[in-house]
Amino acid sequence: MSEDRLWVKAFEPADAEAWDAFVADSLNGTFLHSRRFLSYHGERFQDLSLMIFDSRGRLLGVLPAAAGSEAKLVDSHPGITYGGLVQRGELAGERMLEAFEALREHYRARGFETLRYRSIPRPYFRRPADDDSYALFRLNAKRSRVDLSAGFALSTPRNPSELRQRELKKAHKHGVTAEVRSTALAQFWAILEATLASHHQARPLHSLAEISDLSARFPQAIELVLARIDGAAVAGCLVFHTASVSHTQYLASAPAGRDAGALTLAVEAAVARSRDEGSAWFSLGTSNEDSGRVLNAGLYRWKLSFGAAGVVHESFELPLGS
Repeated sequence: MSEDRLWVKAFEPADAEAWDAFVADSLNGTFLHSRRFLSYHGERFQDLSLMIFDSRGRLLGVLPAAAGSEAKLVDSHPGITYGGLVQRGELAGERMLEAFEALREHYRARGFETLRYRSIPRPYFRRPADDDSYALFRLNAKRSRVDLSAGFALSTPRNPSELRQRELKKAHKHGVTAEVRSTALAQFWAILEATLASHHQARPLHSLAEISDLSARFPQAIELVLARIDGAAVAGCLVFHTASVSHTQYLASAPAGRDAGALTLAVEAAVARSRDEGSAWFSLGTSNEDSGRVLNAGLYRWKLSFGAAGVVHESFELPLGS
């Protein structure tokens, strides 16, 4: 281990500006890791986020985290799709092991027994940053969950299925149009809530008020692509843009939109816009239930039909004992 010993401190509100500047300049962080995003949760979670420094006081990494749903569990992070240790490249090899040891020591001293670590999926990396996965292996972490996502690189040709191509032609025949209309969130949310209630007996993870708040905080990163027929909203996809990935956070279609192939047109419009904006990867999200152990095969096939392929989202549990 290096003589330049790493140390950690608990995040405090006064650290928010330094934290967000670090995330913006990192190898693997996204706006979901920023305090500006995390703070929309308010007091919903007991924050346990940490900042990692070297002996000279240089910030080398940040870990968004909060108390988990189970006693003595730290979760990175329960309020976002993925957590993970965000870094700029200094935490490589043995240095990453030192960082995890410092994290373990800090949490263990406060009575926690397990760290649940939701890894940042590789498409979100701006440069390779897998040192955390190696460190977790070395420290005997257990892979506790795997979700299967679907996506594709925007720089290479893809081959949508014949059904997807027919749906696109149908949409054009029915006069479906698509536009970026982030001010029309309420119209889309009505479609989304109705779709989830009728097909899955579920509700969106975000309320309309919450997603409106996030859209106002990140107007360049959160976009709604809305499909219309004769001016009426019939389908749409809400896209989260990070530095390298455009991710469809929500997809939904009204019955009139399903009959006209409107969601296919909306997705393809989002793909074209993401490519024009410089994204490297387009993600259609995961298709899992029961903590990853059940795959919604029909939904996954639908996503693959756009020319997508599988990418895993992994989670680990690291014992905090010695």
